[in-house]
Amino acid sequence: MKTILLGISGSISAYKAADITNELTKMGYKLDVVMTKNSTEFITPLAIQSLSHRRVHLDVMDEPDAALINHIALAKNADLFLVAPASANMVGKLANGIADDLLSTVALALLPDTPKIIAPAMNTYMYQNPIVQRNLKTLKDVGYQEIVPREALLACGDYGRGALANVSDIVHVVNSKLKE
Repeated sequence: MKTILLGISGSISAYKAADITNELTKMGYKLDVVMTKNSTEFITPLAIQSLSHRRVHLDVMDEPDAALINHIALAKNADLFLVAPASANMVGKLANGIADDLLSTVALALLPDTPKIIAPAMNTYMYQNPIVQRNLKTLKDVGYQEIVPREALLACGDYGRGALANVSDIVHVVNSKLKE
């Protein structure tokens, strides 16, 4: 059974991580889920835990097994790393090697050959911002695959590219990558 390390960052689209978790679990994948503090403002860890049937990881200082360093163990056990949704903040952290929460710390500890997928979700002007685009390019240059956001009416009322890709598209990309 392959293990997917799913990172959920603080975006209004975080609620869609429940559907992603549910679909990938139904397909037989084991999900280790890491949520940022901000993501828990949009969806509860209990909801994700109920769908993944596994403990949700929240804090870099929480070490559930004294024999293991949690962020290293999570990274080593991952057959694929997916961040969905990836906020502008998380994209910036990942692109610049900032490790100030469990999700960004685990990302730095991933084995070099672990497939890495990022599904951004943010306001269209944030997504188009040259800094965010530079950060996404940096991530692609180091091996991340981007699942491009959709054009849609966003939660803020703006219309444009920035909505999280469709759950079915994210699941398809993940499944295809793991079948390679």
